[in-house]
Amino acid sequence: MTAGVPTEFIAPGPQNFNTPPIIDGVDWFTKPVLVAALSVVVIVWFYWGASRKAAIVPSKLQFAGELGYNFVRNSIARDAIGSAEYMKYVPYLCGLFYFILLNNVAATIPLIQFPTFSHIGWAYVAAIMSWVIYNAVGIRKHGPWGYFKHQTMPAGVPVWLMPLMIPIEFISNILVRPISLSLRLFANMFAGHILLLVFVLGGEYMVFESGKILLAGVGIVTFLMGFAIGGLELFVQCIQAYIFVVLTAQYIGSAIADDH
Repeated sequence: MTAGVPTEFIAPGPQNFNTPPIIDGVDWFTKPVLVAALSVVVIVWFYWGASRKAAIVPSKLQFAGELGYNFVRNSIARDAIGSAEYMKYVPYLCGLFYFILLNNVAATIPLIQFPTFSHIGWAYVAAIMSWVIYNAVGIRKHGPWGYFKHQTMPAGVPVWLMPLMIPIEFISNILVRPISLSLRLFANMFAGHILLLVFVLGGEYMVFESGKILLAGVGIVTFLMGFAIGGLELFVQCIQAYIFVVLTAQYIGSAIADDH
């Protein structure tokens, strides 16, 4: 680019999500992998530190750890699965919630600014893990045939409607759930990051590269709107982590329930 000469604005797109390897020659070690690894380290360090010196009068770190754990245990696991069997699933739900949450909010942390789950592969893996768990616990409780009946044959439905209901329930309860789980998380992270890039890069282009005074004024407003969008996106990042884990807990609860 020559100084003072307007350049063409290149709109953000999927190409902005192709992060290069952090270490030359190690193609798999990209920013999403680094963010995911750091998230695991932070979660382990946080809960190890919070529980290492547990006391009746908790320290600030212990209090924060108990607050985070109790939120998932009481507000998600117990409400969705039921008070009889929820405790055995709390470790998975707690780890899953904070892993997704940290990887989502990484998009608003300076120098990182990348949501791991904007790559569909990460969302697929998280959804498949939940899918395997809630189907496995359902099969363990009801047996393979009993679980199939449980998921596809609603109680009270007339027998003559079963040929229609069974395929619908099978697709809805067995096949669509992992797809909807992963696509919801991926789409929100991808779209939110694209929106931020449009406002930030568009504002930066109009202020510094367009070469037009009027556009520079619009660019400042656009840039400031990017901060507002960033605040909204932070809210969406937290909500999406919550929704993913709430749905996982509900699927577990429905799989082990006695009634359909």
